[in-house]
Amino acid sequence: MSRENNESLQIQEINKLKPVHFADLIRAAQLIFDPATGVSGIYRKVDWKEFGIPDDVTENLKALGQEYRYASPHVSPEIIWSKLTPATRIWFFENRDNLWQFEEFFPALDED
Repeated sequence: MSRENNESLQIQEINKLKPVHFADLIRAAQLIFDPATGVSGIYRKVDWKEFGIPDDVTENLKALGQEYRYASPHVSPEIIWSKLTPATRIWFFENRDNLWQFEEFFPALDED
């Protein structure tokens, strides 16, 4: 596949993704980086493979979660896309409609 065709495919994929998908990805990345949601003294060890996230994708998302740890999840999609590895892009595209579930699995510890 030529470089132009590859870039075109990436643009088409981005066009199928909505801002809400990127916001969900940032929030999921924040939780993957810190499953205890920042509560001091609490550490949760999570096997992300049980959630269908391969190790290489987990590492990419942890780095993203660390970078945007305290940020609003509404970051420019182009910026986020540029920080994703090819494997993470594929995983993200395939799981875009289920990312919101991570907040259900790891609710804030101060919620009722």
